[in-house]
Amino acid sequence: MKPIIVRGGGDLATGTIHRLCRSGYPVIILECERPSAIRRLVSFCQAVYEGTMEVEGMTCRLAESFDQALEQVSWNHPQLIVDPQGKCLEKYHPDILVDGILAKKNLGTRRDMADLTIALGPGFTAGEDVDYVIETKRGHYLGRIITEGAAIPNTGVPGVIGGYGKERVIHSPCPGIFHQEKEIGDWVEKGSRIGWVETKGEPVSVCPEISGVLRGIIQEGYPVTKHFKIADVDPRKDSQAHCALISDKARCIAGSVLELVSAYEKGVLER
Repeated sequence: MKPIIVRGGGDLATGTIHRLCRSGYPVIILECERPSAIRRLVSFCQAVYEGTMEVEGMTCRLAESFDQALEQVSWNHPQLIVDPQGKCLEKYHPDILVDGILAKKNLGTRRDMADLTIALGPGFTAGEDVDYVIETKRGHYLGRIITEGAAIPNTGVPGVIGGYGKERVIHSPCPGIFHQEKEIGDWVEKGSRIGWVETKGEPVSVCPEISGVLRGIIQEGYPVTKHFKIADVDPRKDSQAHCALISDKARCIAGSVLELVSAYEKGVLER
């Protein structure tokens, strides 16, 4: 089988990529020039900044071109290229394409781009934009394979962890350049400063609404807009070790993608 193409390398997409590679499928990731992942310790997109990124024992490498990625990709070494528009798909027709951008809208993925197209989350209609959609909202339907219609619309409210939902997420108070003071895995107190946004030459403090483990924080020096998501706090005191591990949510979604890929390969996929 040709390498599977995955658009996006954030934490949820990384869960899928990791599962596919562990199952013997080579994967090439298409990313943007400046990824904004929060859970950076479990996001292959960090290879854009660092050249390589290791997640749970698997190393992803940044390739200089799609041709180089094709040469170097293997089942246990996913490759990443900067190609936000999917230009490589104009010349390369993969067997399988997964849209894991999680932009809550379709950024250009079409059903005719591959023999099997799968999208994660809202913004797509199964049977029209893509062949299948995977539900990404926490709850009873998480990971459900949708054959007709769309995933549950984005509510803007994060899933509840440790009794907290929207309070877990930290947004930028203003536009500017974000600078971090705390690291992923640090315990942070409610109201304490985890970083600041430099705007018009002045620092504006960024503080969490709850105490907990800093589960994720955006790349140092990232240019943010007002209300841009920049960090995530986990209120559970025993969650520090989770920061470098793929989440239960990502693994659930990955299992559904693998189910479709396996069925496609065996020729038993129902259309």
